[in-house]
Amino acid sequence: MTKIDALEARTVAVPLPAPTSFARRTVTHRHYTLVRAHGGGHEGIGFCYAGSSGGPIVTESVRQLVAPAVVGEDSHRAKGIWEELYQELILHSRAGSVMRAVSAVDVALWDLNARIAGLPLWQYLGAVATDSVPAYASGGYYLDGKRPEDLADEMRSYVALGFRAVKMKIGRLSPAGDAERLAAVRAAVGPDVLVMCDANNAWRDLPTALAAVRALEPYDPYWIEEPFGPDDVANHARLARATPVTVATGEIEVGKWQHLRLLQEGAAQILQTDAAVCGGISEYQRIAATADSFGVTMAPHWFHDLHVHLVASTPNARFVEFFADDRVFNFRELIDTQLEIGEGGTLRLPRGPGLGFEFDADAVERRAVDAWR
Repeated sequence: MTKIDALEARTVAVPLPAPTSFARRTVTHRHYTLVRAHGGGHEGIGFCYAGSSGGPIVTESVRQLVAPAVVGEDSHRAKGIWEELYQELILHSRAGSVMRAVSAVDVALWDLNARIAGLPLWQYLGAVATDSVPAYASGGYYLDGKRPEDLADEMRSYVALGFRAVKMKIGRLSPAGDAERLAAVRAAVGPDVLVMCDANNAWRDLPTALAAVRALEPYDPYWIEEPFGPDDVANHARLARATPVTVATGEIEVGKWQHLRLLQEGAAQILQTDAAVCGGISEYQRIAATADSFGVTMAPHWFHDLHVHLVASTPNARFVEFFADDRVFNFRELIDTQLEIGEGGTLRLPRGPGLGFEFDADAVERRAVDAWR
């Protein structure tokens, strides 16, 4: 037994170098909640993205709602603790800020246990891969003054790093405008590179979405991501039946029951479940196992430093979403070790215990909104 002696959280706010846009949103800052779990002379870390504001809400959820139920428990009861937290917090929220707080703590407990065992997290969870895992390079955001040829150069630079799959944003422009952007990317990367298109909840109805996707189809997009709002499962399913382009979604979905609905209705052929959103590693494993019984592939969203471990330990996982720099994925600034790119667009698996990195104390101090407590 390893008793959890203390659980503490902290909020950091990291600015982006320039305002960065999706289909319907613009981001200037990213807030993260960081967690440290102490037990057995070891420290495990967890984290989640709290949005472009409101990070202290998630952090206070850790402090006031989660920590009192976790401190004093056996860290190796991670899944039992999760079940008890779900019941305890059911009136506060089954999604949103509170579930993100639960997710961050659950990650910290798994990291703590892997460090106690002296194993990399992917190995502690039960490895499928043992050296490296496939990844795609994610980017292609909308920036003021960014032309289709600039986007093409960006995607070409990822291919030069060895990636055989890349992702770009769509949905902010007209169908013709986004088709022009995808056409430029396809011409730059050639016919053999997979190009994913991320709409970030751009459309409200099927005719609008279908017009946009059909404008993209001549340029062979590999998937269309989050075409509708996360609760509009029916339109995801209708679009999946109406286009040959694979529909992917689930990055801000929570819990096994909501993911089951996506699977039962045929609304996603690829699930992008984020362990720092859905309920942590404990719930991610349940979701992935259910998806496997439907023949659906996992390609988790965001946080490549976490998801490299889950892709390596999930039989039906295919890709890690990788961000090559910190222009958008500025969580990179907060940690002391970066993943290594392997051959053929892969990521080498970390060899250190647990997650294989630590929070960079100086960077955290520089960006902190509050203190550890």
